[in-house]
Amino acid sequence: MDLFDMAIVALVSAAVAALYVSWRAARRLKRLADTVDAFARGGCTNALRVTGADAHGDAIDRLAAHVERMSARIGEQFAEIERGVDRRRELLANVSHDLRTPLTSMQGYLELLLLRHGTLSPAEERNYLETAVRHGERLGRLVSDLFELTQLEAAEALPHPEAFSLAELAQDVAQKFALDARNRHVELRAAEREGSGAVRALADIGMVERVLENLLDNALRHTPGGGRVTIEFGADAQRARMAVRDTGCGIAPAELSHIFERYDRANRSAPGIQGGLGLAIAQRIVRLHGGELSATSVAGAGSCFAFDLPLAATRPAASPALRTQRMSP
Repeated sequence: MDLFDMAIVALVSAAVAALYVSWRAARRLKRLADTVDAFARGGCTNALRVTGADAHGDAIDRLAAHVERMSARIGEQFAEIERGVDRRRELLANVSHDLRTPLTSMQGYLELLLLRHGTLSPAEERNYLETAVRHGERLGRLVSDLFELTQLEAAEALPHPEAFSLAELAQDVAQKFALDARNRHVELRAAEREGSGAVRALADIGMVERVLENLLDNALRHTPGGGRVTIEFGADAQRARMAVRDTGCGIAPAELSHIFERYDRANRSAPGIQGGLGLAIAQRIVRLHGGELSATSVAGAGSCFAFDLPLAATRPAASPALRTQRMSP
C-alpha cells in the first residue's frame, strides 16, 4: 500500500470516527431533550434524573447535570406555588367566615332595633347599639389586618430603619396596654435582661411597635386574671433581642407548629377567642428586618414569643439604673 492509499484510508477512518462521535453526541442530546420534554409534559413537578449526568464530565454530561439541578429548583418552586394557592384558599375561607360572623350579628342587632323601635327601653337600645358597634370594630380590625398583611407580602411596605432604645419602646408599648391589663387583672411590666446594657436597635420603630402590640394583645387575651405578662429586651453579641412572655393558658404542641401560619389556627380553636392575622403580620415584619419570630410554650403554663433585630451602633452608656417598670397592679 503506497502513501496515497494510506492517506485515503486515514481520511476514511477519520470521517467514520467523526460520524460516530457526532452520532453518539446527537443521541445523547436527543435523550436529554426527550427527558426535558417529558418533564414539561409532567407538569414540571418531579425533578429530572438524566442518565450520564456528571458535573465533572464532558460538556453534555455537565449540561445534563445543570438540567437536573434546574429541574429540581423548578419543582420546588412549583410546589411552593401550590402550597401558596392552598394557603390562600384556606385564608380566604377563614377570613370569609370571620367576616360573615360579625357582619351577620351587626345586621341582626340593627334590624332588631328597627323592628322594635319605640318599644325598647333606652337601656335595651343602648345595649343593642353597643353590641353592633363592637361587631363593627371587630370587622374593621380584621379588614385592616388583611390589608396590612397583603401589603407586607407584596413588599409594598418596607422598613425605614432608625436607631432607637429598646427600653423606651418597651415601656411606651407597656404604658399603652396598661389600662387593658388592669381591667383584666393581669400584671404587665417591661424588664431588661441583666447585663445587656443600654440596647439600641436599628429598625423601623413603627413596625417593631406593631409587632409588640400584636404579641401583647395575644398574650393578654390568653392570660387569666392574676397572671403576668412581661416584655423582655436585651442583646447578645450580634443582635438585639425582644420577647413577650406570659403565664397564660399556653399552646398545645400540635398547634404550636402552625402558630405563625397566615391565619392563626391556635387562636381560632381556642374557646371564646376569634382568629386573626396578628402573628402572621408580626412574623413578616420581623423577617423584613432579617430576624426570626419564634414561639415556645407549655400547655397550661404560658408562652414566650421572641424575636431579634439588627443592633445599632453603640453610644456612651448612661449611669446604671434599674430598668424594670411595673405597669399594672
